[in-house]
Amino acid sequence: MNRRALVKGMAAAASAATTAGALAFDPDAYTETTTTISTDDGDKEVTYHFWPAITYVTDPVDETYQSLTVSVPVSADGTAVDATDAPILVSNSIGGYLPSSVSTNTGVSSSRAQLAIAPGYVAVEPGARGRALVDSSGDYYGTAPAAIVDLKAAIRYVRYNAGTIPGDTDRIVTAGTSAADADDIVYATGAWCPVTDLENADGAYEWNWGGNTLSTGEEVDQDVSADLTALFETYQSGLGLTADDYGTVTADNLDDYLLATCLEPAATSYLTDLWDDDRTAYLAANTFITWDGSAATFSWSDYLDHVGSRGKDAPAFDAFDLSAGENNECGVDTTEARHFTDHGLANDTSGFGGSSLDSDIPGKLEMTNPMYFIGEGDDDRARYWWIRTGTKDTDTALTIVGNLALSLEDLGDDVDALMYWDAAHGADEDPADFVTWIADVTGYTG
Repeated sequence: MNRRALVKGMAAAASAATTAGALAFDPDAYTETTTTISTDDGDKEVTYHFWPAITYVTDPVDETYQSLTVSVPVSADGTAVDATDAPILVSNSIGGYLPSSVSTNTGVSSSRAQLAIAPGYVAVEPGARGRALVDSSGDYYGTAPAAIVDLKAAIRYVRYNAGTIPGDTDRIVTAGTSAADADDIVYATGAWCPVTDLENADGAYEWNWGGNTLSTGEEVDQDVSADLTALFETYQSGLGLTADDYGTVTADNLDDYLLATCLEPAATSYLTDLWDDDRTAYLAANTFITWDGSAATFSWSDYLDHVGSRGKDAPAFDAFDLSAGENNECGVDTTEARHFTDHGLANDTSGFGGSSLDSDIPGKLEMTNPMYFIGEGDDDRARYWWIRTGTKDTDTALTIVGNLALSLEDLGDDVDALMYWDAAHGADEDPADFVTWIADVTGYTG
């Protein structure tokens, strides 16, 4: 069984969608709510039908998290809205692999979901299990790949109820931030500061931020940083990604590629949008930027100096003392945290590392890493991608966005990827544009 089939099988088992109508959506179980939503075109008064927490699996491990809400607009500023064939935005609020619950929500919750119902889309907000959940026996029941299984089961619930649940189930768009996003045959995906590729994340982080100090001014272990950087160099070459004007994108030219395609365009956009006096002041305070009146240029080393401190010690993800959230994400049963890389295990300082990686670790990593599926060119993937991160996001490496976008472009997918200048982890500076993008890629005109 291949990786995608295995994850699909787990999601299907979780949803059990053919079980005697147990997961049938009740079209009459809503409450009607009116709210004011701020949009780029001004405030809009939206009346919508809201379905509170619906359990999306027949045999939930914890329905507090394995449930979703549905919001369907019926009028906007007094004009009737028909969302029968509208795109469906599935917007999750997971971050840091932590659990997310919608069980107590009384209305549309996230800002993305609110912006989605304003122009007439359907918004689905799923909860999901996460790494911090522990049952009465001390077992961790939300570690990998629980969140992905749950999110895929939620999408299966929506698809199973096609024709009953409002919206076009063939035009599902997912949205998630940080360690969150997953899809199961969705039409399009929005990903903000995605965290993927955990088994190579430590090396990527050192390649990107290895020369920077911690916020305390303290320097990380340079031997550890160098070892991890070398591992990433080998990994990057093995990806075989290609780009016009660069050929194969390796660790030797990846900085130039990121500068030209992400960083300099981000700075250019930022400076262009400033008032003249503000732009002059910013350039005076940041003399490393060369500005010709229409475009910004600078070196990679000057950019790193501009960012300043790094956000994490070395290693950033598979901590030698098992203290990182990612170690917890790889926990199992009553074991809270485990190593998931050979390098982390070989340098274990916790005393609980063991002599070899547990046999289930590779499978967990493969099921939570989209790069494997993308590398296989799976036909069931989304074909439209909205990818965003901040240029000062030191929670992860910029290589994540660079490699993810480039690998999808190499497959011929439609990728809208950019970075927000001087923004940190979790930034979302063009939410209205995302809503417009959904209409563009789905062809929805309302």
